[in-house]
Amino acid sequence: MIHVRVGETDFDPGAEMAALGSAGAIATFIGQVRGDDGLVALTLEHYPAMTQAALRALAEEAAARWPLSGVRIVHRVGRLVPGERIVFVGTAAEHRAAALDACAFLIDALKTRAPFWKVEESAGGDRSWVEARDADDAAAARWTNLS
Repeated sequence: MIHVRVGETDFDPGAEMAALGSAGAIATFIGQVRGDDGLVALTLEHYPAMTQAALRALAEEAAARWPLSGVRIVHRVGRLVPGERIVFVGTAAEHRAAALDACAFLIDALKTRAPFWKVEESAGGDRSWVEARDADDAAAARWTNLS
């Protein structure tokens, strides 16, 4: 029911979605590296065991909060350029509300609670660490008092 994978290899969104099975509702999200503000690459660093455990815990939290029949999280690490896929989140449930809410929860949780460190590289060769964003924290906060 829960599948979490972290690695450098690209993923096939269709295969990931198909692996969720045949529930009444399947919600998916695919995040890609944006190329705005002169970004030429985004490098994600992590500690493999810690990251895998943290993502699994988020998936288990979603499965405890909503009646899900499947959860899939695939997150890439390493150097990625604009347009490349970075994350897949998929949830499956009998009804759409659970699938949609769980998927949105996981997206917000990944942005704020997953242990990734990101470095942006600009066209001029400058590199800077990505800081936490207030908007991401605000989005994640909406799930705090819901059951």
